[in-house]
Amino acid sequence: MSSTQKSLGEILQEFSHHRQVMQQELQKVIIGQDEVIEQLFAAVFTGGHCLLEGVPGLAKTMMVSTLAKIIDASFNRIQFTPDLMPSDIIGTNILDEDASGKRSFRFVQGPIFSNIVLADEINRTPPKTQAALLQAMQEREITVGRTTYELPQPFFTIATQNPIEQEGTYPLPEAQLDRFMFNIKVGYPSLAEEEMILTATTRNEKPEVNKVLSARAIINLQKLVNRVAVSEQIVKYVASIVRATRPGNPEAPEFIRELVDWGAGPRAGQFLIQGGKAIAAMDGRFSIAVDDVKRIAIPVLRHRVNANFQAQAEGMTTEDIVVRLLEEIPVPTAEKYE
Repeated sequence: MSSTQKSLGEILQEFSHHRQVMQQELQKVIIGQDEVIEQLFAAVFTGGHCLLEGVPGLAKTMMVSTLAKIIDASFNRIQFTPDLMPSDIIGTNILDEDASGKRSFRFVQGPIFSNIVLADEINRTPPKTQAALLQAMQEREITVGRTTYELPQPFFTIATQNPIEQEGTYPLPEAQLDRFMFNIKVGYPSLAEEEMILTATTRNEKPEVNKVLSARAIINLQKLVNRVAVSEQIVKYVASIVRATRPGNPEAPEFIRELVDWGAGPRAGQFLIQGGKAIAAMDGRFSIAVDDVKRIAIPVLRHRVNANFQAQAEGMTTEDIVVRLLEEIPVPTAEKYE
């Protein structure tokens, strides 16, 4: 038993080292944004999808393209525009004619057939085209006509959107938002970070980043993350958090019933546990702690809890509601054995 634990411990330590090397490579290009990078890595190591929100100029696209460079896997960037069609994403059947004159349809794959897909400014395309991603994000496959095609593994969709512009945008439907593991807010840099950005980006030098992990290695690390232990107390804690976000639940706090129209579904609990596993594994630990759940609670829940008009009138954001909820939900304590 001890040798097995030691072997798993060595693997986790190696995993933690790979994560540190990946962060070092990413920070050759991206200055600051440590929380954003941690959440991106957590999604990659669990096979989740991310939605990056931030005003223009915060290097959202550069962050994803650099992440693709340090992972030895295929990468495609799709610029979402109002005239983009579903076939521009998933591909289309074309009519071929051979030398004998026989005609047949041949499927030409679209950019969705990639390990990492950057859906840039996803809210600038109409719902019909947004919906083309739904099956790909959930089932990791797409259907064209009567034929279903599997997507390459691993597969991640990382979408970006500008939260301040409303003209010419199409807000994502709740069903699609729920398929994103994290809704990551990319904020402004600090003064020191901004000075470093100005110094680094005005030298006309492009730092070279090295590949750290292959696509196969990512799949193996995802299997390792799944092996991280989750105690019964953590499961109950996650369930109590998710159920407390629902105003129709009689056990929900009073402020939830007053400030929330609808809460999170079961997928939020799944992502809280999966994200907690990734955080623990990246730290080289065998099991999830309560703090791991708290670290990823806001990006998991901010797009799954809908604050109502009263909350807006009181200046309460979804993040404020989640933070208050985490303060009120009692932290589980492990049973003591004599």
